[in-house]
Amino acid sequence: MSVYANGFARVAGAVPVLTLAEPAVNAARTVELATQAADDGACLVVFPELGLCGYSVDDLFHQDALLDGCRTALDDIVTASAGLKPVLCVGLPMRVGDGLYNCAAVIHDGAVLGVVPKSYLPNYREFYEQRFFAAARDAVPTTVRFGDVEVPFGADLVFEARDLPGFALFVEICEDGWVAIPPSTWAALGGATVLANLSGSPVTIGKESYRTNLCTGHSARTISAHVYVAAGYGESTTDLAWDGDALITENGSLLARSEQFATTDQIITADIDLDRLRQERMRMISLRDQVGDHSDRLKSLRRIGFDFGDLSDDDVVRRVVPRFPYVPADSADRDERCAEVRSIQVQGLAQRLRSTGLEKIVIGVSGGLDSTLALLVAVDTFDRLGLPRTNILGYTMPGFATGGPTLRRAHALMNSLGVSGAEIDIRPSCEQMLADLDHPYARGEKVYDVTFENVQAGERTSHLFRLANANGAIVLGTGDLSELALGWCTYGVGDQMSHYNVNGSVPKTLIQHLIRWMITSGHHTAETTETLVEILDDVISPELVPAGDDGRIQSTEDTVGPYELHDFFLYHLTRFGYRPSKIAYLARQAWGDRSRGPWSDLLTEDKRNEYDTATIEHWLEVFLKRFMGNQFKRSAMPNGPKIGSGGSLSPRGDWRSPSDASARVWLDELAGG
Repeated sequence: MSVYANGFARVAGAVPVLTLAEPAVNAARTVELATQAADDGACLVVFPELGLCGYSVDDLFHQDALLDGCRTALDDIVTASAGLKPVLCVGLPMRVGDGLYNCAAVIHDGAVLGVVPKSYLPNYREFYEQRFFAAARDAVPTTVRFGDVEVPFGADLVFEARDLPGFALFVEICEDGWVAIPPSTWAALGGATVLANLSGSPVTIGKESYRTNLCTGHSARTISAHVYVAAGYGESTTDLAWDGDALITENGSLLARSEQFATTDQIITADIDLDRLRQERMRMISLRDQVGDHSDRLKSLRRIGFDFGDLSDDDVVRRVVPRFPYVPADSADRDERCAEVRSIQVQGLAQRLRSTGLEKIVIGVSGGLDSTLALLVAVDTFDRLGLPRTNILGYTMPGFATGGPTLRRAHALMNSLGVSGAEIDIRPSCEQMLADLDHPYARGEKVYDVTFENVQAGERTSHLFRLANANGAIVLGTGDLSELALGWCTYGVGDQMSHYNVNGSVPKTLIQHLIRWMITSGHHTAETTETLVEILDDVISPELVPAGDDGRIQSTEDTVGPYELHDFFLYHLTRFGYRPSKIAYLARQAWGDRSRGPWSDLLTEDKRNEYDTATIEHWLEVFLKRFMGNQFKRSAMPNGPKIGSGGSLSPRGDWRSPSDASARVWLDELAGG
């Protein structure tokens, strides 16, 4: 399916090599780049400010010959645009009434949709625009004539695509985006989702990073996509320099950027996610409140409708779709993220101990991923509070299927960390419970059903709570976000319950990366690190069912599916509310080809998986059924700190849902999508 069919729109920024004061030459180059962008599937192409003549022509702006040449050049572009799919935003000086305005002409398929004059004219340091131009507020006319057609003129125009839901374009010019309240802010409040800024912007030292912060910050505040294009090679260097900086940002993220100081034409493209913008705006109630505060102003915006027609059928989305949305692929970002996660977990547990007045915790240590991370967090917390590590009471509780290596790792971890470690064999109490239940296992039958499994999980949790009572401690939970999402936990008297859970909003993939990060960071002793490597490399298993005749141990992922896929599904379902068909599409983009897109350097080649469409859709169906069917477990979650944006399923936090809702509408959409 096309990127457009999945809620994306391909936008482009074009930086032509300028020929100063030669509108015809610049128009031909504009048409050439517009055609290239159209062939590449773009629906919007933004060009630099005053690009038909050059920003740096100074007093030549008042020469009739140049102004006439710009108007003729614009007519040539309009004629050449017939049959092209993208909207073009082209900069030129235009006489309207008695004034001369710095304008952006918005062109589509052989017609001018509207003309936008610049609102704020810089007149400081190297800028003298008030010498040449009138500001938008000074304009009396609200239309401008092109042949026999009156075209809207003004800084209040929003261009809305009737056949591309969510695409609403607002155009402003350079300084308009640098003032305290850019005109595009009002437009975004009024429904504009795509903001274009045609810029001259000569370059000085440090300006590149300032532009980045400006554009990403503005797109974040307005929850919009933003296309910024500055003038480049060919502008006069009499007193200034130009770098041709072009950026495409979306809700605070940089999607694409041009090469600085290029001496050839450039086009950058990215696929903006209109669905994501819509979802974010729908959730951001404070944004809606501000709309209400300024409704009179917003109602005065003029809306110009148009139709794109059939757009690109390109199936490969032009943006990075992270395989691990909870874990940055970039090593510097990942290290910073991991350190912050650990700090949040430690701070949460420290405050809980401080508020209870207790100085001990009880934790079940299985030798698996989750309990390992929780134990490491506990150690860091006690170190920070100045409490002895021996106040951490760790218990390993072997059951019917606990493996020797797992048990050894649990003891090795507790010993190397210097916590109080003990072992309680739960098999006698489990056997008594199974006998009380008249379970077939108590009669010698190899029946390993859910009751058999949950009796063990329940006995472990029951022991932990009574141990906490006996020692004046709290039970530290270890279950993670992924397990809660899938309902892969024993409800009530089981691993679902604790006094406080530091892992409750940490997904399995992030836990794996946190442990990898701890291994590489040298945070722990060599003995501890060696054990962490073993834990990380082992199969994820609850170890509740004895190994089969073939010696194969119980594997969680064989039953519920790959955690790396489920975490991907979870993020996009709860964070953005996407339709299952779009989640499947994004999963194919991220996981369909292991050679495409960045990987964390902590993942070895053998851990870099890929999945075909059938596999993705199968596990997505499993995820939807399990996620909707296990809400009752999440409605009774223990306390624990929220880690990431949209990363909590606590009924007191991000996610509130009835326990008896059906998954049917999601499953039907996936099947039909």
